[in-house]
Parts: sequence; C-alpha cells; structure tokens
Amino acid sequence: MADPTSPEYKKAFLTYLEEFITESKLKKFDRIARNRTRYVTIVLEDIYQAHNASAVVRSCECFGIQDVYFIENQYEYQISPDVAMGAPKWLNITHFKEPEVDNTTACILDLKAKGYKIYATTPHTEDCLINDLPMEEKTALMFGTELDGLSKTALALCDGFVRIPMYGFTESYNISVSAALCMYSVRESLRSKNRAWQFSEEEIIDLKLEWTKRTIKTPDLHEERFAKTYIQHLHDQIKS
Repeated sequence: MADPTSPEYKKAFLTYLEEFITESKLKKFDRIARNRTRYVTIVLEDIYQAHNASAVVRSCECFGIQDVYFIENQYEYQISPDVAMGAPKWLNITHFKEPEVDNTTACILDLKAKGYKIYATTPHTEDCLINDLPMEEKTALMFGTELDGLSKTALALCDGFVRIPMYGFTESYNISVSAALCMYSVRESLRSKNRAWQFSEEEIIDLKLEWTKRTIKTPDLHEERFAKTYIQHLHDQIKS
C-alpha cells in the first residue's frame, strides 16, 4: 500500500501534477517557494474590519510569510476580495475560533509548542523597537483590534513587546500599515543576520504540491488516478 505522506510519494505526485501546469508557472512556484518562511508568523486577534484583515494577509503573501493565525474570540475573520487580491489561496491560514474557549490562550500555547517566541505589538511599552528585535528564535508577531489593541490575555502570555518608531502626534499606525512595516523589518533582519529562515527541500515539495493542487481542475480526481498508477508501479517493482 502506498503511503501518501511519504516524501517519495509526494515527490512523484508533484512530478505527475506538473504535467498539467505551464513551464513558466512551475518556475514561478519554485522561485517563490524558496523565498517562503515559517521563521516568522503573523497572529491577528479579533480583527473585525475585513479590509484590514485582508490587507495584512496580502502583505504576508507579498513578504513570503506562509502562515497566518486568526484568533476569533469576538469577531470572525472576513475576506475582502478586492483588497486581498487572491493572497489567501497561497497561504496557510489557521483559525482559532472554538466557542466558549479562550482562543487567545490556545493559539499562543500552540505557537509556543512549535518553538515560537511571541511578541505583542503595542505602542504602550518601551521594551523593543521592531528594528532591534533579536530574531534568535522563530518569531510570532501579534496584532490586536483596531480600537483597543491586544487583549490582556495576549499581553500577559507574550514573551515580549515590540513597537514601531513614530514621530508624530498620532498614537498609532493603522493595523495593516503596522503589520507591513513589521514584516518588512523582520524580513530584512533575517537576511542580514543569516538566520535559517527558508523552507527545507521537503517543505518546498509540500508547498509546491499544495499550490499545484489549488491551481489545477479536479485535483482529487488526479490524485485518485495517480494513486492507482503508483500502487501498480510498486507491485510491478515487487514482482520484478
């Protein structure tokens, strides 16, 4: 029996699916996948304005940040297609929205279990400027609601605070602007400090496989056909 989770199976399946994708798109997939990162991730807590949430997701895609987490204790994530411009199609978006559960705590604990340091973005502390963020470990940046910022729970459970320099009278940037500025800063920091921020070869295959399945028509039918062919190939190898 073929194991669809094995690296060999996934690599063979990707090769099969690539027959249905143009050469230019295949090259684009490979180039973009090699600039993706999970060293940094973005967490949004109770963002209720669809255009703000969508703008952040679009920035994540543009900056090559593959994973976005939505905490939905009060407000459900809504997409604004005209703002997002298709960005969600290329990202892994995780929702923490269980009823009668503190989803903020659940999300933060999940990220910490994955090895992330959690930094709350807030203009009300003097802890660390975004340009001075250590980035010695995987980093999750949390952003809160448009009016009130992050919850007390998020501020209590985070590992540190980060802020963006401001030189005017206004107290804070719009959340989508804040997120974009932070993402630009941390991506530049990853390059300058030579961190191991890129995907492994196996992760790149997984990512290109997922993107290809999202691009072609009837991917489930293709997978069913490939699985039969692959299993027959294994049987032929055993016989020989």
